[in-house]
Amino acid sequence: MAHARYKTLVDTLAADIRGGRLAPGTRLPTHRALAAREGLALVTASRVYAELEAMGLVTGEQGRGTFVRETSLPRGLGIDRPAAAPGLTDLGFNHPSLPGQADLLRSALRELASCGDLEALLRYQPHGGRPHERDAVARHLASRGLALTASQVAIVDGAQHGLATTVMALLQPGDVVAVDALTYPGFKVLAEAHRLELLAIPAAGQGPDLDVLEAGCRRRHVRAVYAMPTLHNPLGWVMEAGRRRQLVEIVRRHGLLLIEDAAYAFLDADPPAPLAALAPEATVYVSGLSKSVATGLRVGFVAAPAPWVSRIERAIRATTWNTPGVMTAMACRWLDDGTVTRLEAAKRRDARARQRIAAEVFAGFAWMRHPASYFAWLPLAEEVRADQVAMTLLREGILVSTAEPYASTAQVPHALRLALGSVELHQLRPALERVRRVIEAAPV
Repeated sequence: MAHARYKTLVDTLAADIRGGRLAPGTRLPTHRALAAREGLALVTASRVYAELEAMGLVTGEQGRGTFVRETSLPRGLGIDRPAAAPGLTDLGFNHPSLPGQADLLRSALRELASCGDLEALLRYQPHGGRPHERDAVARHLASRGLALTASQVAIVDGAQHGLATTVMALLQPGDVVAVDALTYPGFKVLAEAHRLELLAIPAAGQGPDLDVLEAGCRRRHVRAVYAMPTLHNPLGWVMEAGRRRQLVEIVRRHGLLLIEDAAYAFLDADPPAPLAALAPEATVYVSGLSKSVATGLRVGFVAAPAPWVSRIERAIRATTWNTPGVMTAMACRWLDDGTVTRLEAAKRRDARARQRIAAEVFAGFAWMRHPASYFAWLPLAEEVRADQVAMTLLREGILVSTAEPYASTAQVPHALRLALGSVELHQLRPALERVRRVIEAAPV
């Protein structure tokens, strides 16, 4: 009988939420109050809410209570789609581009068409790239402070593929990986697919709380750390040199694998040395050209200790065999002739201009960003719900992302991650002003 009442209550609450009788943002009774009202045991009432949360209908927030979710808001808004739908102003996903990049592509294709080894690009390539292409990448990464040989580099289909092949090659299901409490959603997807356990490390200023990481390593058998030390996504921090050395000490003390994600690192013109330069024997460095050149140019790089590269190459073979020859050849020409360097400098200027606009619009807000990044993290007041703000903006044609895709903890903060690099510069200010107005008008 108790089981039947429990299921009936779940079904009734679910129907009320889906039918709009319980509006998004409604605070539900406490577990104890629900148990008393329905004549249930406290553990059964908790189970009711747990099932509703698993269905995506409610969210439990520590210290605040249980709230009805905005169910019409897609999970992973702004993240699980490659671009905004037609008609939407996209502040959810970054695909920065500069005027004239299409002309660069036309020119590069013409040059490639006249090269002597065009026919070779129609055949299978070595899994990690041809030797001269790997050498071009190694020279490019030298400008990042990494002393590498071509044998330590593998070319992959974008940084996400680099992360995937690293996980496939060097980690096992069940491994514990320390990540930031707010981290890149693409790594969360990989962890779920490969059955990795994520150990969330809270932020402490401009970087992760290394005391918590140390304690976690003593308490658990942590296998790896996934880090974004330069231009953290979504918080925009750049870890200072001393904290990087402390992190490396922890990695060496506990024998950890260190995965350094440098997808946005090019936006900081003078960062501290990469983790891979401080601990080359323990670090896999992953980057690419999606943000610095174009998201459609699916060319990325993995730099690792030589003994690991062959394992990463096997993962490349198991997934894509090799990167597309034409794309790789074109990308390496741009690395060699300075095109990538020029585009990176131009995008730093572009990102700074966008951040200046954002700083003017959100003057007075407590927010986090790097002055040369393409995104900003905007925490909301305690009484403002991020899902309701995002849904209101979506109805008005503006796409933003909530914190949910980034959170590696059960407790998800109410915040927005604003991508600044996908809209035309003249459209950015009015879009951000609309975001501010919706936040200020949000019900409390």
